[in-house]
Amino acid sequence: LTLPQFVQLMDNFVGEDISLPTVKRLTAFIKGEYKQTKEEKMKQLEKVHRMSQVAQRKQLLEALFEKWDINACGSLDLKEVVAVLSRFKGGMGKVAVMKAKEQLCSQYPQLSRVGKLTPKAFQTFLELIASEFTGNEDETIDNLMRFLTTRLEKSHTKSLQSSTRRKWLQDIQQAAETSGTSMEPVYKAVFKALSQDMEAHGDNKRISAYIALLEENQLSPEQGQVLLRYVACTADDAPYVLNQVLHRDMKGVSFAAIDQGQPIYVPKVQLHGNIHFWNSDRPVEERKGSLLVLPLHDAHWRVFGILGLDTLQDQCEKSIFLTHEITFYEGVCHAFSKAYHHICMRENVLQVAVTALDWLYPRTPSIHTVTTYLVAPGKDKNCALCKMITTDNTGQKEIHSSPVVLLREENLLRDYLFKCTESSEVTLTSIHGEHHIAVPLHDLSRQTLGIFDISIGQHKKLPSEEQKDLQKMLKMAQAACSEILQRCLEETEPTYVLEAEYVANVRHAGILFHRFMLQELRECV
Repeated sequence: LTLPQFVQLMDNFVGEDISLPTVKRLTAFIKGEYKQTKEEKMKQLEKVHRMSQVAQRKQLLEALFEKWDINACGSLDLKEVVAVLSRFKGGMGKVAVMKAKEQLCSQYPQLSRVGKLTPKAFQTFLELIASEFTGNEDETIDNLMRFLTTRLEKSHTKSLQSSTRRKWLQDIQQAAETSGTSMEPVYKAVFKALSQDMEAHGDNKRISAYIALLEENQLSPEQGQVLLRYVACTADDAPYVLNQVLHRDMKGVSFAAIDQGQPIYVPKVQLHGNIHFWNSDRPVEERKGSLLVLPLHDAHWRVFGILGLDTLQDQCEKSIFLTHEITFYEGVCHAFSKAYHHICMRENVLQVAVTALDWLYPRTPSIHTVTTYLVAPGKDKNCALCKMITTDNTGQKEIHSSPVVLLREENLLRDYLFKCTESSEVTLTSIHGEHHIAVPLHDLSRQTLGIFDISIGQHKKLPSEEQKDLQKMLKMAQAACSEILQRCLEETEPTYVLEAEYVANVRHAGILFHRFMLQELRECV
């Protein structure tokens, strides 16, 4: 138990109306009765030391990855890393590297196809190599890290450029973490990162930028099974580009970039012959400049859209995209993908909550209201709570598109919610005679992802049958959320049980809740 968890456990145990002398007697009892053998204490200290080592190693490996990822593109070339590591210990490690590579590709099947290492795959690769050597594995990883660090050459200018770019990419992720389920702040952060980089490192070129996402083509499948819908663009291009649809049978190179999974660069659009110009008002003689289309990949390296940039608004004849710029734009794509899928995950979690509450309400008339919160970063490393769904005693729900954000220092009466977030344990409280049960939804590392704040009015507890139904709902909601988070991992291929889960939209999440309910019913039968 962590300190917040222990405090919460004791708080729940003693309740609200207990006297101070009783608390003191309980404290004295625990102090007297709690005993730990030397072996148990040593085992616990070893466990804490090991956890600290693992966390420190993760930080060092992430820092090493960033040093190698000079242009902040979010991935490393597998061939390049293998070539360098093959020279470890004067070439003696070549066999170990090849064996580790084979294991890595079986663990991450997409690696053989794309040849790109993410930070997580990079760490796994080094750990697999270390396991092939005899001796202390931790020492071998330390030696591998030192070896890779010495093989790195980077000028101060490059280092500064990389650091600045990384900050802009972090702003994209931060926009996703603080925007509830809205994509608009993420789109703004993407275009801001592109314009800032153009000012700082791109000769102040005037660019247009746009994001298009793949959709199933339901209206005109004869034009292709999927289409690209332009969901965001730079302000000047909005009248011509926003909400436009590109089909496979139309001019353009976007579908070629999707099919190949690689950026397509057209230095002179006027000479290409297969470019789609959305602004038909632009005279033919002004349709000059460069075009770059980059595919957007998910964690499994499947393409789900494109990021496009062009310099048609720039009057300079030599406005081209340089290699270091293109590599950085790949980093922007990677950052956008993480942000986009983070918001998709949150939407799915909320869909689970909606489905779970729909199931619960007819069965629990004693519940007055349920408020659903998502946890977000707050000020000074504190968390904030975003109020996403409010459900009244009839089961009617209000879904907040612009969530109300609660900060701890501004909501003293809601402090029990922040205690629940900290401890990741159920928290009980009473406010002006109204009893609340705050229940956390956990992520895969048991950190709090969201909270159900359940008000049961004047009742101190629910009737037995209603309590059982509440516990069942919470168990299934947690199972569905864990499945959603598991599917987001790059090394996990999704598994489906019900036919309806194959439908590619947010309804997946609601179906997941019913799937787990059905599976439990089968096990009971």
